[in-house]
Amino acid sequence: MGRGDLSDAEWSRLEPHLPKNAGRGGRWKCHRMVINGILFRLRTGIPWRDLPARFGKWQTVFDRHRRWSADGTWELILRAVQADADAEGRIDWSMVSVDSTVCRVHQHAAGARKQAPHRSGKHARPAHHRTDEALGRSRGGLTTKIHLVGEGGLRPLAMLLTPGQWGDAPQMIPVLERVQVPRLTGGRPRTRPDRLSGDKAYSSRRNRRYLRRRQIKHTVPERRDQRTHRQRRGSSGGRPTGYDAARYARRNEVERMINRLKIHRAVAMRFDKRAYVFHGTVTVAALYLWLHP
Repeated sequence: MGRGDLSDAEWSRLEPHLPKNAGRGGRWKCHRMVINGILFRLRTGIPWRDLPARFGKWQTVFDRHRRWSADGTWELILRAVQADADAEGRIDWSMVSVDSTVCRVHQHAAGARKQAPHRSGKHARPAHHRTDEALGRSRGGLTTKIHLVGEGGLRPLAMLLTPGQWGDAPQMIPVLERVQVPRLTGGRPRTRPDRLSGDKAYSSRRNRRYLRRRQIKHTVPERRDQRTHRQRRGSSGGRPTGYDAARYARRNEVERMINRLKIHRAVAMRFDKRAYVFHGTVTVAALYLWLHP
């Protein structure tokens, strides 16, 4: 076993949730060897063609990652591992936090061909396929933003990609609605935490109405301009928002979780042309955090 490869304990948690065959009579190459190759590239950020020979052909490793990113297999595996953790009581639902981080885009990740318009119905592409490829332009160049919801154990529950210049507040509801942890005992997946924490960027009347409607307690400080506007309106401005500084101190958990994700160089800087492939890369990094007991 090389440095960074899956340990026996991690492999025992992952193996039951992997696809059993390649379809139409085909057989997958050794899952463990190929996934170790994907993890090696995730950690180092090297081009796929430069993968060491011990992982087999680089085309096989890349094709497995691209295919599982395109059809949502990585997301299904992540949810299955999350379901195991939830059944063992290893998910801290008492406080989840929402935040975002910006990743610089390597020059090799730019210039992907434009895709066809989004189709509807049974032929629709999954949500992680973006026609804009989640590329945003700023003074610093091309950027991609990762929006995340993390639980108290420093592991992500859901994630969403957008162009780097997009704001945080409009993306809080979409990323929260991606939280779906299946229950091994049956029934609907768990989607609602006990409390949500976020910084001032997520303070908006729309977000607070959404959280109240779903009966999710929240600790989100009010922006100064919003507080001034509310006070100027008098009684029609509504009641002051609740804020607990002690609970808000736990928001560092999501920042530490982002640091753990961006230890992987292929997450800290985007090398993938397609947004769905980069989404799969971030999902693999999240999955690696969940495999630790």
